[in-house]
Amino acid sequence: MSEELQQRVQRYRALTEQALKKVTIKAEPNSKDFARAKDFLSMARNYFNDARHFEEQKKLDLALAAYSYAHAWLDAGIRAGFLDGKQDNRLFTLL
Repeated sequence: MSEELQQRVQRYRALTEQALKKVTIKAEPNSKDFARAKDFLSMARNYFNDARHFEEQKKLDLALAAYSYAHAWLDAGIRAGFLDGKQDNRLFTLL
C-alpha cells in the first residue's frame, strides 16, 4: 500500500465529506426536480459509504474510485441544476 495512495484517499474523503455537508437541493419539495436531486444525493452518499467500507477493508484503490464517483454525482447534480453548491468552486466543478 503506497503512501501516495493513502494520502489521495484521505484527501478525497475529506473533500467529498465537505461537499456532502455543503450541497443542498435547489428544487421545491414534492417536485420532479426535487426527486431527481434526491437521487443524485442518494447516489453520492451510497458511493461515499461504499468508499468508507473499502477504506476500512484496506482496499484503497476501490476506496479512491468510490470517493471519486461520489463527488462526481454531486458535480453532475450541480451542473444539471438540481443541487446547489453555493458557488464553491473549490469543492465543485461549476459552470
